[in-house]
Amino acid sequence: MYNVRKVTEDITWVGASDRRLALFENIFPIHRGVSYNAYVLLDEKTVLLDTVDAGVAGQFFENLDYVLAERPLDYLVVNHMEPDHCAMIGDIVRRYPEVKIVGNVKTFGMLSQFFGTDYAERAVTVKEGDTLSCGTHTLHFVMAPMVHWPEAMVTYDDADKILFSADGFGSFGALNGNIFADEVDFDRDWLDDARRYYTNIVGKFGASVQGLLKKASGLEIAMICPLHGPIWRENLAYILDKYQKWSTYEPEDKAVVILYASMYGNTASAADALAGMLAAKGAGEIAVYDVSNTHVSELISEIFRVSHLVFAAPTYNSGIYPMMDNLLHDMKALSVQKKTAAIIENGTWASTAAKQMRAALAELKDVTVLDTQISIKSAMKREQAKELEALADEIVKSLNA
Repeated sequence: MYNVRKVTEDITWVGASDRRLALFENIFPIHRGVSYNAYVLLDEKTVLLDTVDAGVAGQFFENLDYVLAERPLDYLVVNHMEPDHCAMIGDIVRRYPEVKIVGNVKTFGMLSQFFGTDYAERAVTVKEGDTLSCGTHTLHFVMAPMVHWPEAMVTYDDADKILFSADGFGSFGALNGNIFADEVDFDRDWLDDARRYYTNIVGKFGASVQGLLKKASGLEIAMICPLHGPIWRENLAYILDKYQKWSTYEPEDKAVVILYASMYGNTASAADALAGMLAAKGAGEIAVYDVSNTHVSELISEIFRVSHLVFAAPTYNSGIYPMMDNLLHDMKALSVQKKTAAIIENGTWASTAAKQMRAALAELKDVTVLDTQISIKSAMKREQAKELEALADEIVKSLNA
C-alpha cells in the first residue's frame, strides 16, 4: 500500500521508514529506526529528488508509482551518492528508460564506482549556480562538498522556496505519519537523535557546514527537506541555530558530563562522589556515563552538547583504559573543540592514564584542561575528599565564569 504525503501542492514525499535496521552505517544504534526521504515534483516535467536505501525499495516504488500516476519520470536529481540514498538508481533507470540523471562531476564518478557505469547517455552535469527549468518550478543547484561526502549538493526550488538539503538537517528516527517537525514535540522526541546524527555523521566537517549555511543565508527559504527525519516548514531559526552551534563547536548547555571507565567499580565510585559534590555546590545539570556501557555515538553527542567534561579512567596495559582511549580517539576524529575538561586517574601501580589523557586532550583545538587532577591508588580514600572537593570547586568556578 502506498504511503505518501503532500509537502506542497506540486511536491510529494515518497520516502519510507525502516524500523528493522539496528545499526545505521552498521555502526550507530538506531533504536527508533530511520527514515529515507525522497521527493517528487510534478510540473511540466516530473522530477524525483533522490532515492532510498535498498531495505525500503518496495515501499518506495509503490509510493513513486502512485504519485507519478502513469506519467513518465523526466529527471532524477542525485544530491548525495551514499548508498542509503542512491541504491535505487539502477532500478529507476530500468523502470523509467527515458529518465535523465542530474548530478555534478563527482556524482558521476561515484555512479561509475557503484554501478559500473556513469550513465553518460542520460547524464545532466551541473555545477554551482546552474538551474533546471521544470515549468513553473526552477531548480537551483548549490554545491555542498564534505557535508558530508565530497560530491554532496543541495537543490533549491525557487517556486516553493524549498531547500532539499541532502544529509544536512537530518536525524535518526523513523517517521510515524507526521513528517513535519511542527507536528511532533521535536525538543522532547527528536533533538537527541538529531544531535547524535549530526555530531557523529557530519560533526568533523564543521567548516563545510558553515560554508553551506552561508550559502543558504542568501536564499529565501520557507522549508527544509532533508534526506532523513522531519521536514522543517515552521520555526526554521530553531534548527538553523542548532546547526550554527554544532558546526562552530559551541556548547549548547553550560553543564557537566562525567565520563568514566571502571573495571571493578572504584573509579565509578569516585565519579559518583564528584557528581554529588558538584550538585551540592550548585553546578546545575550533571550527567554521568559509563563509557563501557554507553555507545560511543551517544557519548560524542553529549560531549558536543555541554561545556564541561570530566574524564575518569584507570591505567590499563600501561595505557588508557581501552574504551576511554577509543572515546578520546573519536573526539579527535570528529574535531571536538571548545571544552573545559578535568581528569581523574586510577592505578594500583605505575599509573600513567592521566598523563596520556592530558596528552590526548592537548591534541584537540581550544580545549582547556583544569589544573586540579585526582590520582587514585586502587580505591579512593576518605582523606582524599578534600582533593575531590577542590576539583568540584574548580569546575563550578569555571562554569560560572
